Amino acid sequence: MEDYGLIEVDLKEIFLALRKRIWVIILIGILAVLSTGIVNIFFLDEIYSSSTTLIVSKQASGGDSREMQLSDVNLARNLVDTYSVIIKSNRVLEKVISTLNLNVGIGTLKSNINVRSEGNTEIIRITVEDTIPERAKDIADTLAIVFIDEVKTLLKMDNVQVIDTAKASHTPIRPNVKKNITMALIVGNMVGIGIVLLIELLDNTIKTPEQVQQYLKLPVIGMIPNIGSDKVKR
Repeated sequence: MEDYGLIEVDLKEIFLALRKRIWVIILIGILAVLSTGIVNIFFLDEIYSSSTTLIVSKQASGGDSREMQLSDVNLARNLVDTYSVIIKSNRVLEKVISTLNLNVGIGTLKSNINVRSEGNTEIIRITVEDTIPERAKDIADTLAIVFIDEVKTLLKMDNVQVIDTAKASHTPIRPNVKKNITMALIVGNMVGIGIVLLIELLDNTIKTPEQVQQYLKLPVIGMIPNIGSDKVKR
C-alpha cells in the first residue's frame, strides 16, 4: 500500500525553497547582527585586565624560618598552590578592599581575580579584571603587596618577590564585538535556513503538474489557467 501522505523533498526542491525565501534568511541574519551589535556596544561593560607576576625564592630568610627544600619539585608545587589560595583568601581581599577603599564585596572581587602558576616554575601570575583599567592595575599591585606581607605574618617567611608590576591596559579583553557579530550572523543565517526548511516541510500542498505525477502517481489530464481577479469580476 502506497503512502501518498509522505512527501519527500529532494535537494533541488530544498535549493528552490531557500532561493524563494532568501529574504527570510537575510532578514533574520540582519536582525541578529543588529541586536548583537546594540547589546555589545551599548549594554555590555568593557572589561580590562592587568597582571602582576611573583616569584617564590628558593630559600626563606630568617633564622627561625622553616627551610624550604625547593629542589623537591612536589614540595615547591605544593607551596605555590598554598600561596595561590592565600592570595584569594578573605583575609587578604579584605585588606585590599580597605586599602583601596573599594565599593565592592569580597565575593565579587574574588570572582574578578585569577591566580595561576606558570607551569612547573616558581612563578605566580595574578590577573585582575575590572571595568576601569587603572583600577585593575591598582588591585593587582596592592594584592601582591598585601599577600607578601601576609606570608611574612602567617608563615614567618620572606621568600616572595615581585617580578613585574601591573600595567594598565586600555584594550578591553571583552566583549569581542567583531567576534560576537560574526557568530550572530552565522547563527542568524542558520536559524533562517532552519525556518525556511521547516516551512517547506510543513507545506504539503501540490503546486505543479510534475508534483501530481511524482507524489500521487496520477496522469495530468488538463490544467486550469490562473484567471486574474479583474476578469473574474466581469
